[in-house]
Amino acid sequence: QVQLVESGGGLVQSGGSLRLSCAASGNIVRLNPMGWYRQAPGKQRALVATITICGNTNYADSVKGRFTVSRDNAKNTVYLEMNGLKSEDTGVYYCYVRESFYSYWGQGAQVTVSS
Repeated sequence: QVQLVESGGGLVQSGGSLRLSCAASGNIVRLNPMGWYRQAPGKQRALVATITICGNTNYADSVKGRFTVSRDNAKNTVYLEMNGLKSEDTGVYYCYVRESFYSYWGQGAQVTVSS
């Protein structure tokens, strides 16, 4: 079992910045990949960004150039730096990790961008 604890998020004005963190603990051998999904109001959960253990990244087209995903393997932590936030970035952001054959999700962090 892997436990995920998210931090960060909150209310920010359009054009502002926020940083999310997600720390994993438990029975960890290799977290690959780690990343973030989000669920906007009335929509399904969708990929935001992922990062492999080697540092290869993948981003949703809507966040490319504005968001940066990174990880600290020593701390089993993944980060999401969000800049140039837009109202359409509003939603609940979920940390995601895959450990061996299993996927785990964080509890979710609300991000609200006011226009």
